[in-house]
This record gives sequence, C-alpha cells and structure tokens, in this order.
Amino acid sequence: LVLFAGRITLQKGPDHFVHLACEIRKRRPDTYFLIAGTGDMEEQMIREVASAGISDHCYFFGRYKGAETEALFRSADLFVFPSVSEPFGLIPLEAASCGAPVLLSKQSGVSEVFKNALLVDFWDIDEMVNKSIALLDNPALAQTLRKEAQKELPALTWSHAAKKLMGHYQQLATSN
Repeated sequence: LVLFAGRITLQKGPDHFVHLACEIRKRRPDTYFLIAGTGDMEEQMIREVASAGISDHCYFFGRYKGAETEALFRSADLFVFPSVSEPFGLIPLEAASCGAPVLLSKQSGVSEVFKNALLVDFWDIDEMVNKSIALLDNPALAQTLRKEAQKELPALTWSHAAKKLMGHYQQLATSN
C-alpha cells in the first residue's frame, strides 16, 4: 500500500502521486494506492485515476483525523510526499513516527532536516518509481528506514531547532 495524505492541492503534488501510481502499476500490478485528505484538486484527481484505468487499485479516503491518522500511516508500506513547494511539511514526520517508510520531494523543507527518507525531485517520476519499487521490493531497506527514522525523530522538534538557532545567534554575538 502506497499512501498520499494531506491537502489535495497543487502545492502538495497529488497529480505527481497519481502519475507515480500509474507507472508503478505497470511494473507491480499488485500494488494499491490510497489518497487521504481533501482539497481543491480532489475531483480532478478522481477523474485522472478513472481515466488512467487504475480505479480498482487507487482509493480515496477523504478527510481523516485523530486515530484514523495513525491507522493510515501504520497501514502504509510507503508514504509518498511529492510536494512541489513546501516551506516545511510535518506530515512526513508524522508518517515516519507511525512506522511508514517515507519518500520525499527534495523541494520540501522537511527534506533539509529529515535524513532517513528517500529523496527525489517532484518532477522526476521515473526516479520516484524506481525508488518506490526498490523500497517495496526490499523489506530490509524499508526496515532500515523505519529503524533509523525512529532514532532521528526525537531530535526533530521545534524546541531542538530553536536551541540550535539560539546557539548560532550566541556564536555570532560573541564573535563580533
């Protein structure tokens, strides 16, 4: 199961996820896809999935909240975040904290700090497909990403980032 979760808007790259799903289905027909969330591109994505002929393997969950969030992430063999432009993006960290291996767009801010994820350019569907299939076909790789993410996540907090920033400011202040 490959998961996209979040707002279904241009910024988040749901159209790239649908292209990814089409290509993975050609090489791995037993793969299923879940799009969770709502947004202004939802109807367009439903039409694209239908016209691509993958409706039998691509499902729309709709709005999710609370305990559903954790259940969605725990069910995923891969969480894909194909964001076109994202100042940060917390949802990949939420997915990883629930045990989902993560594939991130290099264009998301979170890719600058979260190291235990697969990285791709959002427009490079071929690379996205190759890395997704490599992870889906390699349980050891998926397990390594899960395990290393669990080690990394405790340091990825706002408090930790603020302390690091304050340290930089103090270092600048003392060097003047």
